[in-house]
Amino acid sequence: MKQAFYTKEECEVDQISGDRELFLISVDALEFHEDGDNEFYDSVSLTTTLQQVSIQTKRSSRWTMVATETMQNTETHKCENQCRPHGSEALPKGIVSMTSNLEMRPLWGSPDKKKNQKSSMNLLAIAVGIKQKENVNKIVKKFLSSNFVVMLFHYDGFVDEWRDLEWSDHAIHVSVISQTKWWFAKRFLHPDIVSEYNYIFLWDEDLGVENFHPGRYLSTIKDEGLEISQPALDPAKSEVHHQITARGRRSKVHRRIYKLSGSGRCDGNSTAPPCTGWVEMMAPVFSRAAWRCTWYMIQNDLIHAWGLDKQLGYCAQATHLYWKLFSI
Repeated sequence: MKQAFYTKEECEVDQISGDRELFLISVDALEFHEDGDNEFYDSVSLTTTLQQVSIQTKRSSRWTMVATETMQNTETHKCENQCRPHGSEALPKGIVSMTSNLEMRPLWGSPDKKKNQKSSMNLLAIAVGIKQKENVNKIVKKFLSSNFVVMLFHYDGFVDEWRDLEWSDHAIHVSVISQTKWWFAKRFLHPDIVSEYNYIFLWDEDLGVENFHPGRYLSTIKDEGLEISQPALDPAKSEVHHQITARGRRSKVHRRIYKLSGSGRCDGNSTAPPCTGWVEMMAPVFSRAAWRCTWYMIQNDLIHAWGLDKQLGYCAQATHLYWKLFSI
């Protein structure tokens, strides 16, 4: 029987999966014969080697897949670690608790919740002094009736003097002498602590609430998609520093004003405060996302928040972009 032979040139052409280097390494182990000017390889041995090369190629593919999966797993693990809070990397994944809330807990047993009682989803925080106790009492009663969590920042050191009010034991009291609400907010309203609340009302203590209803206000800002807002002022009862904060009679909500005479004109082309995008610091209301942005913007040495009202637009715009991106 005539024996078939492969020449060296034919061997080089007959490669598997185009992997020349792998093929030639296998060929180097073969026994070859010289016949005149040609070098040839035994066909049986070559077939066996081709099969080995095929197996090696498949193994190589598997190794590539394993290596790729390993790299992907490494990248995923790296991403998960980067997304974890700093300092929690050593903890098992399931034990990490990144957020909290202001709900009070009993020393023993489970919280005693009334039947059908809903969890509080909004927060009212006020810096208070004992001189405004009567007005604060009116404000707090209004908000508690709409199921708010209430937090009082006592800037004058008087705390026990509030204990005669029926709601006092259900409010959270923080006392530090001679500090403003922005000092308190930066230190006690970290976004991870108040992340469970849909809206944060950060108000002054001297606001009149006779005609204000928290539930209706929440419904309006939700319908209008307002990330940062404030209740409008009644010009007949309040001192109005900026026209945009005055109550309008033609609509429930206004986002800009028109002033076509005098200094500080405002028209349809105006894009800056106080013509549009203006909320005063006495009664701001923040969505959860807007407060996270605002908290980072509040400087550690901020006292009266002068100038902060002109910068809040950054956080309103950022939250609109955020929701636009994640609602697609």
